[in-house]
Amino acid sequence: MEIRPIISTLVRNKTGPMLVAIQIAISLAILSNALHIVNVRQAVAARPSGLVDESSLFQLQTRNIHEANHSVQLATQKQQTAILRAVPGVVSVARVNMIPLSRNGSTTTVAAGREDSALTADSGYYVSPDPLVQTWGLKLVEGRDFVPAERTEIDSTVEDESPKHVLVTRALAAKVWPDASSYVGKTLYFGRGDKATSAQVVGVVEHLQTQRAELGPSADQNVISPVRTTFEASFSLFTIRAEPGQRDRVMKEAEEALRKHSGFPVLIRMKSMDEVRSDRYRADTALSWMLITVSVLLLLITASGIVGMASLWVQQRRKQIGVRRALGARRVDIMRYFLTENVMITAGGVSAGLLGAIGLNQLLVSQLEMAKLPLPYLLGGSLLFFALGVLAVYGPAWRAASISPAMATRSA
Repeated sequence: MEIRPIISTLVRNKTGPMLVAIQIAISLAILSNALHIVNVRQAVAARPSGLVDESSLFQLQTRNIHEANHSVQLATQKQQTAILRAVPGVVSVARVNMIPLSRNGSTTTVAAGREDSALTADSGYYVSPDPLVQTWGLKLVEGRDFVPAERTEIDSTVEDESPKHVLVTRALAAKVWPDASSYVGKTLYFGRGDKATSAQVVGVVEHLQTQRAELGPSADQNVISPVRTTFEASFSLFTIRAEPGQRDRVMKEAEEALRKHSGFPVLIRMKSMDEVRSDRYRADTALSWMLITVSVLLLLITASGIVGMASLWVQQRRKQIGVRRALGARRVDIMRYFLTENVMITAGGVSAGLLGAIGLNQLLVSQLEMAKLPLPYLLGGSLLFFALGVLAVYGPAWRAASISPAMATRSA
């Protein structure tokens, strides 16, 4: 089949083909970037927190209605910890100041030395007097967990002490001591100058996300301190690991046990780790679904445009088709004509769409610090639109091929 007649026809009636090609180009540019964004956001949301078997973990927050002094708060914290550990199905309990991904907690700045020239890093700051490594299943890649003698108690309303021993994540250690191969025994400083306090690193945790779970390496920069603290307000946050498959039952029984044995009114709020993760990435999930919806609508609109335009061309060319059939053209020749015509229009749209996708991605990279669009998205998007074009035009092409010479003559 000669291509020249098809090109001549497209040139004579260029408005319709141009509109379809522009529609394909815009759809490809948006679709390829949208799918890339969806995959990036999904990958971010699926990042491991460092906590083993998150589905068995939940948090429980208590707040006592009555104010209490330091000693009473300490006794209450230990009593509540003991009550929770006695609940059937509880594997481990740790009082902690914040939960990974919760978007609520403490941060600090640490340094390799007191000098202004020392390397510094921003870090999440976990505080727990209990076996947090065991409760969360954190993996120690160097050193050890805290021993009982290193766990201290601080009244934060009157004391300004800092821990003498800490655990750090490997990402934080590599940031503070980039040239070191081993980090246990090193001194970590909180602050600068003469007022800086120091602590000795006793262990290195492979991976633990911050409460913000921000993008980039800083999401893994954390310090764990073995301290039990009290504040002006009497409240506690516990992280609890239940036996596999027993979390929901344990959550219910833990609340009942605290209300029954506390001996005073207490406000309790609980949330599973699955809910914490879902809340953290709620906006990312909503964005992904919105982009998927937009992408599907674009595909439907583009397919509708191709079908509509092809149907119009078939209607306008009935006499031409009839004459060709009368001169011996077979059905397959008519179908091939319309399919080839559509492939040529789609090729023009895809070519422009590739340039548009790259340009749109460059804009997103420069303005929103997004990753560059990988080549597979461009190739996959191009193949998708070629396939969509063929499928969309197949029906009108089949109807055109079914027109008999006699029918075309009567309608003309």
